[in-house]
Amino acid sequence: LGKGASGAQGDNTKTLKSAILEWLVPRGQAVIPPLSRNIKFDCGFNHEVISALLCPTGLDWSNPEIKQNLKSGETAVHGDQWPMFLYAGYEYDPKDPWKGLLKSKILIFSHLIKYPSVGVQTCLHVFTSPSSVDKEPRATCSGNAYLHGMKLVTKGSLAYIATQVQFLLSLSSVFSHTDMVTDSENFYHSILDLLEDPDECEEVVELMTWW
Repeated sequence: LGKGASGAQGDNTKTLKSAILEWLVPRGQAVIPPLSRNIKFDCGFNHEVISALLCPTGLDWSNPEIKQNLKSGETAVHGDQWPMFLYAGYEYDPKDPWKGLLKSKILIFSHLIKYPSVGVQTCLHVFTSPSSVDKEPRATCSGNAYLHGMKLVTKGSLAYIATQVQFLLSLSSVFSHTDMVTDSENFYHSILDLLEDPDECEEVVELMTWW
């Protein structure tokens, strides 16, 4: 996690939470029921909208029994069970697991340092100043990522961003690699392992080029 966070702001988690709450639903719509911006008792599987995003791809959130088991904790979710929020349109295709992977709205509304007109908001909050999300980048502002020598989204930073989003949607109150609720260490490494797997080279190259 430290490797992935090397270009990130130390205090980005708090600023990201408020932004992510705005990205859960289309612009202009309200999150129902409303979510608190200061505490997390209503996050995780306690909230209908967030639950659908955190639901592992192998489970059917529309199934009442599965839904209840996830809410109660009877069904434990491990870090290598990837949630729906990782996929474009929050849709998973079991016949094509790479389809939309790591291209979801919540991950890509930000920015790519090398190509500032193409943005991904989550990355932008983490690796540049939060004010950059809703504004055109200024030529005089290099951003935190640039100052740290980071000019492109990397495999490590992509895994780190996904891990931060997972934490912010969860009930966990402290972002830590030892957190057993989100199993964040396993989650982070399961993504990074895929991105560094030589057998997945073709798909990874396409993904990183897309970012």
